[in-house]
Amino acid sequence: MGRPHPARIYDYLLGGTDNHEADRRAGDELATAAPEVRIGLRANRAFLHRAVRHVVGEGVEQILDIGTGLPTSPNVHETARSIAPRTRVVHVDNDPFVVTRTDALLGVRGNGSPTAPTGSGAGSDGTTGVVLADLRDPVAVLDHPVVRRVIDFDRPVALLLVSVLHFLTGSDEPGRVVATLRDALPAGSFLVLSHATDDFADRSAARAVYGRATASLNLRSHAEVERLFDGFTLLDPGLVQAPFWRPDAPPPARSREVGIYAGVARKS
Repeated sequence: MGRPHPARIYDYLLGGTDNHEADRRAGDELATAAPEVRIGLRANRAFLHRAVRHVVGEGVEQILDIGTGLPTSPNVHETARSIAPRTRVVHVDNDPFVVTRTDALLGVRGNGSPTAPTGSGAGSDGTTGVVLADLRDPVAVLDHPVVRRVIDFDRPVALLLVSVLHFLTGSDEPGRVVATLRDALPAGSFLVLSHATDDFADRSAARAVYGRATASLNLRSHAEVERLFDGFTLLDPGLVQAPFWRPDAPPPARSREVGIYAGVARKS
């Protein structure tokens, strides 16, 4: 575990314990250079929960959460099931450590079979899955047997791409990735997306930290992030900084501290 990993840095900065010395050093360096980073991460997390409550409240009871990161309670499945207990959820990540921890939390190891591989399991009730797969290969994600077992693509799905696409470089073609996933979704599905930006402040310190991690940080402008929603219709208030997407309480007056765009869109 010599190189820091984005999911473990995120966990550390949110006060979690699923991280290593390299992740803590990277997190401390990031927080020293940009003290506002914790504000941004908390805002992103709060947006995730508001967005999940919204899409489930709209009647969508299937969630495909790609780039799920380390499990932090309340997790996506907990938030969703507080509204609709039968919500079906698949968590997808490309880090075996993340998948193992999520697998253990949810107790879905190989559909209860002691011989099934960790990280490719579905819960015994068929409503939860944990998958080891890489967003860069969206077809493999969509075709994964656990995804196909838990998610019914003939019914609306909420696709969660929260703070993950900024770890894809231009050569990874994030637009192509999102389009491939979009085309697999039926009408009435939702896209929940957040993405880091340097539109409001210099984020070179953050780029430097992640440049030494297992995935680089690729910041994009408002126009670039908005293009990722092609084929969807953005809900009000559109693509905004995370605290300003349908806040539960008055958002902060200042916005430079949060370098994260967030939006929710519907496929018609």
